[in-house]
Amino acid sequence: MARIGIIGSEGRMGHALAEAVAAAGETLAGGIDKGGDPLELARTCDVLVDFSSPHALEANLDAAVAAGIAIVVGTTGLEERHHWLCDKAAEAVPVLQTGNTSLGVNMLAHLVREAATRLGDDWDIEIVETHHRMKVDAPSGTALLLGEAAAEGRGIRLAENAERGRDGITGARAPGAIGFASLRGGTVAGDHTVYLLADNERIALSHLAENRMIFAKGAIRAAQWLLGKEPGRYRMPEVLGL
Repeated sequence: MARIGIIGSEGRMGHALAEAVAAAGETLAGGIDKGGDPLELARTCDVLVDFSSPHALEANLDAAVAAGIAIVVGTTGLEERHHWLCDKAAEAVPVLQTGNTSLGVNMLAHLVREAATRLGDDWDIEIVETHHRMKVDAPSGTALLLGEAAAEGRGIRLAENAERGRDGITGARAPGAIGFASLRGGTVAGDHTVYLLADNERIALSHLAENRMIFAKGAIRAAQWLLGKEPGRYRMPEVLGL
């Protein structure tokens, strides 16, 4: 059985991850939250699963490298520097970082990438996401993951083509733009729809999350898959064989 350690163990995702570890028949090696020592935890594990916060990521990656173990990073709200840190850690250990660990969401991203590849530039792409009122980042990591999939399909960079908010007299929609709209309220675990719109027709590709267990189960499956891999940067589509 794999020994899995949870970083961010006292949060809602942390509790869901503990349940998913047990359901998968693996061993929960322990968990830490804010103020805990990730290296101490890492020394007792085969793989870490991190759902904490961006500012804790560097220490968590350092702990995985020092202990020589794999790490799954599901923390959202990451910036360019955090991805650089993941790249550096991946030179020494297996690192799987993703904006969403749901298997369904990652299949949706695959479909979005395929649609964006095969449909022409005259199809506009808009991403609408809804989350609970307590979510602190927008667009969500999942929305950005879907936006990256669309951009990859188009062969463009998302950072240079994203429209992340419209207000006032904005003018006509920029050709080739990938738009985002973020809704917040209630206890919604996460709803995402990617619209592809052309003249006189449109396609809507959606994923609706009913509870956090889908993310926890996906994260533990990713942790199991990551065991025994060579050092490197991995993604959720690889877990699905895509």
